[in-house]
Amino acid sequence: MQKVVLGKTGLVVGKNSFGALPVQRIARAEAVKLMQKAFYGGMNYFDTARWYSDSEEKLGLAFEGMRDKIVISTKTGATTAEGFWADLAESLRNLRTDYIDIYQFHNPSFCPKPGDESGLYEAMLEAKRQGKVRFIGITNHSLELAREAVQSGLYDTLQFPLSYLSSEDDVALAEESTRANMGFIAMKALAGGLITKSALAYAYLAQFSHVAPIWGIQRESELMEFLSYNDAPPALDARALLEIEADRKELSGSFCRGCGYCMPCPVGIKINNCARMSLMIRRAPEASWLTAEWRENMAQIENCLNCGQCVSRCPYKLDTPALLRANYEDYKTFLG
Repeated sequence: MQKVVLGKTGLVVGKNSFGALPVQRIARAEAVKLMQKAFYGGMNYFDTARWYSDSEEKLGLAFEGMRDKIVISTKTGATTAEGFWADLAESLRNLRTDYIDIYQFHNPSFCPKPGDESGLYEAMLEAKRQGKVRFIGITNHSLELAREAVQSGLYDTLQFPLSYLSSEDDVALAEESTRANMGFIAMKALAGGLITKSALAYAYLAQFSHVAPIWGIQRESELMEFLSYNDAPPALDARALLEIEADRKELSGSFCRGCGYCMPCPVGIKINNCARMSLMIRRAPEASWLTAEWRENMAQIENCLNCGQCVSRCPYKLDTPALLRANYEDYKTFLG
């Protein structure tokens, strides 16, 4: 199995790591079984967050009594020191542990630093002093903010979207983090579901020896697909490069990554899928997007208030209302 050292943390994790956001969507027993199967299949790093409903709790159940055998990262979306301590206490309870390997600020709108008056970084340092946190991380979707975090020297790890659809600037950020001896954790390695061939995604990221991808896994079939790459890693050969280039041409431009930070919508539009329906419907089984439920979801776009909330929250600075309208018009052509 290919391994990655997460920068100055010294933590050694597999090139196959488990993103536990999707397990919030499945039953507790199923989630526990899935994560244990991942561990016994070779995965040793599991990433979750307070915002992922009961994901932490399921992870805690899966690995109670074997804490020293896995690396856990979780996240706090707190904006105050008081909220930070509340989140940390809850995460420790849920995860059934007395320490977190990598505790991450979850997509903050600024880069927490000492003396910034939020008290967040000072709280993180105190948690580390108490032994409740081993290493300090940050996650983000903003290239500018992520670059600031790398250059600050304050963080042990950065979690940032990286896939073969990423820009040259995103790749440069990953390289910059390596020069800073900062662990780079790649999220959205499948571009929120737009990349449908995991072997291509794996092969592309495998060329970056310092990058640790986390794969969002919900089903056993998905897990087994990734575990198969431990013994037989997909090659980034000429054929793979041609397929990647074809995807890049199809998916270039301003497209929604499905991160969901634009939500909730005041009128209930499911923006994270509706704003990229044109791509999803062509790349995933078409019938699944043409159900009565999804027709109703897409029709909600007609109620858009053009309030601008989604635009202000989008880390990619997309014109989300325009994307919604364009996707709805295209969607109607599939309805006949």
